[in-house]
Amino acid sequence: MNLTSLLIYCFIVTFTPGPTNIVILSTVSNLGTKKAMEYTYGATVAFGLLLAVSAMLNTMLLTFLPKILLVMQIIGTIYMFYLAYQIYKMDTSASPTVNQAGTFASGFFMQFVNPKVILFTMTVIPSYVLPFDTSMPAVALSAFAITLIGFFAFVTWVLFGTIFKQFLQAHKKIVNVIMALFLGFAAIVMWM
Repeated sequence: MNLTSLLIYCFIVTFTPGPTNIVILSTVSNLGTKKAMEYTYGATVAFGLLLAVSAMLNTMLLTFLPKILLVMQIIGTIYMFYLAYQIYKMDTSASPTVNQAGTFASGFFMQFVNPKVILFTMTVIPSYVLPFDTSMPAVALSAFAITLIGFFAFVTWVLFGTIFKQFLQAHKKIVNVIMALFLGFAAIVMWM
């Protein structure tokens, strides 16, 4: 398993702006840390649940259709390049409008309608874990570790929300280009 590529992929996808992180940033700015943490707990539980379901489904698919792994790796690579492109071309002039609910339930349900999370959870396990180890302990440990990375990303947006927001606004384009390049690199290294 190429751990470096896996970590780059996980950190870029979980730490870069997306619907969940933008809502967290907005919640901490408008409703405070307590409400943002409540939202974060819900988002983390749903993220872990989606990873667990994905890991089980992908492991079963691999058992019944051994050739499906290559297809999932290709889909994962295409998705990573798509994300890199989306990050690169992200509009740096507009401020997003977001829901300000800031509850556990809103954080939880946001993950199930967040295409970034759905595609990530469906591709990370088959792209990085299953080619090297299909045992239940390895897959479960990987899903747990990726969930922790997601949680740390969410907490980072909560704790440093205001500072991070100011930095992103001041350097949006360069940050987007750097993140897109790292994501493209992770997609290439996955095949090495």
